[in-house]
Amino acid sequence: MTTVAKSTLRELYEQMLLIRAFETETERAYKAALIGGYCHLSSGQEAATVGTMHALAADDLLITGYRCHGFALARGVPPEAVMAELFGRSGGCSHGRGGSMHLLDVERGYYGGWGIVAGQLPLATGLALGLVRQGREQCVLCELGDGAINMGAWHESLNLAAVWRLPVVFLVMNNEYGMGTSVERASAVTDLHRRAAAYDIPSERVDGDDLLAVVEAASTLLAAARSERTPAVLELVTYRYRGHSVADPGLSYRTTEEIEEHQRKDPLSRVRALLADEGIADAELAELARVVDERVAAAVEWARADPAPQVSELAKGMYAPGSASQFARMLAGAPFGERELVFAGGLGL
Repeated sequence: MTTVAKSTLRELYEQMLLIRAFETETERAYKAALIGGYCHLSSGQEAATVGTMHALAADDLLITGYRCHGFALARGVPPEAVMAELFGRSGGCSHGRGGSMHLLDVERGYYGGWGIVAGQLPLATGLALGLVRQGREQCVLCELGDGAINMGAWHESLNLAAVWRLPVVFLVMNNEYGMGTSVERASAVTDLHRRAAAYDIPSERVDGDDLLAVVEAASTLLAAARSERTPAVLELVTYRYRGHSVADPGLSYRTTEEIEEHQRKDPLSRVRALLADEGIADAELAELARVVDERVAAAVEWARADPAPQVSELAKGMYAPGSASQFARMLAGAPFGERELVFAGGLGL
């Protein structure tokens, strides 16, 4: 409890509750065909998510992989905007264009969830370089899964971050499985943070289900990135209770006993025990959970009522103003002079 005050701990617990309730409702909505495309839940990873977001300053930058609902919520994106994005509605944080894997809120410094494994790492490195060139004392937090460290972009990004001394912390969310393959089967070095040594970058491995440990480790590494331009790797060992995606039952490559063992050390229960030690009554915590459930239910209703994006807006933002000549040969039907996009339903742009 030396890391955060009691009032702050209560707020962080509320964020964790929100993420858990949101993901539960998201799974229900997906199975009811209200959400299309892919959908990846982070139930079980709440302490890792909320702890790192608490350590991130308001003007720092964030970029993540596609398991991103929790990060968006912990960064302050309203649940209505996140749920509407999952529903593909115009009021979504990506205006209904990104869906579950591509949440975005630039005003909050969140530069998106990215669907290509490790695709966000070079972008994070570029964002950090931009901060350096602009002389800003800020940093970038780049979240990735354990599977992404075996991609080439990991090596390229860490090498440049080290050579150029860029203010970026690479957050490895090690939930023990890359899709359906365990870390032990996919990685020769299973203490993933040790790979940072190849680039002479500081690294640390922490119990990702221990909220206070996460806050402390993330705060230290992010502070060094801001003030000293020291890149780092933070590995948080956690677990996802659901499958890789909602379409994956998650039982063909792990046992129910394994899942139940992790649930006995649930991160929410651990924080609830800390709050009880601080004198917060069970009734107050139960009321907090009720309020959170109501908030998520309201977000679903708001998203269902939100209109879908206009088809006429589909190509908006594809090209910057004044760039028409540069991309003229790439326009639909350009060799024959057509300027209109035509869809199977007869709708044109």
